[in-house]
Amino acid sequence: MAIAQEKIIARLFVASALGEGALLELSGNHHHYLAHSLRAEAGQRAALFNGREGEWRAIIRAIGKKSVTVEAELRLRMQYDCPDIQLAFAPVKNEKIDFTVRRATELGVSALLPVITQRTVVTRINTDRLRANAIEAAEQCGRMDIPLLHPPQKLETMLSQWPPERTMLHCDETGKGMPFHSLLPGLDKGKYAVLIGPEGGFSPEERQRLASLPYAKAVSLGPRILRAETAALAALANLMAWAGDWEERPAFS
Repeated sequence: MAIAQEKIIARLFVASALGEGALLELSGNHHHYLAHSLRAEAGQRAALFNGREGEWRAIIRAIGKKSVTVEAELRLRMQYDCPDIQLAFAPVKNEKIDFTVRRATELGVSALLPVITQRTVVTRINTDRLRANAIEAAEQCGRMDIPLLHPPQKLETMLSQWPPERTMLHCDETGKGMPFHSLLPGLDKGKYAVLIGPEGGFSPEERQRLASLPYAKAVSLGPRILRAETAALAALANLMAWAGDWEERPAFS
């Protein structure tokens, strides 16, 4: 009976502090998921994480009409962070941008930066929906934090404010960039970002601007023309594997 009670029925991201004995009132989507989708009962367990204090097993103490009361009782995992690798990307249509955000979260990206380029078609972005997608993906995949979601901004604005210590790897659809397998062995561990252009590619002016930046490196993703969402995930997978994120512990934090 004890084993059955300790089975984890859900994994949820919360904003509240976590610690032994901490009582939390889960409302909104969390309440609906536990009370109605899962039909959870008092005495069952869920896993909670907040991106700061690790992952905790919590027991459901009470289920009300509008909230679920849970008590944190045991830390399951200590907090660790993914490598500091960001994804800057030109927005695409709803289902594609949702796909990109979910998969980038699963791959361990630390921040998501929507950028408006000269050829970007989609300029209105529902950041609340994107954050909900990122949270759901983090809950599902087992990562310990949520990627930071930046507000949309124009490419030139982002470049003018870019910290020079963060290397930018921009994917060059012309095929003139250095292949990932040739570039990665020469990189030092540190802060990185992948920049993906719109479905129509960067304009000649944008490519010239990127080529003038000392922190920006053009990379090629191979001989085939990739869709924007495919290019983002291919680049992140290469970089995350190199950074050591797919090992038992990250190579750097």
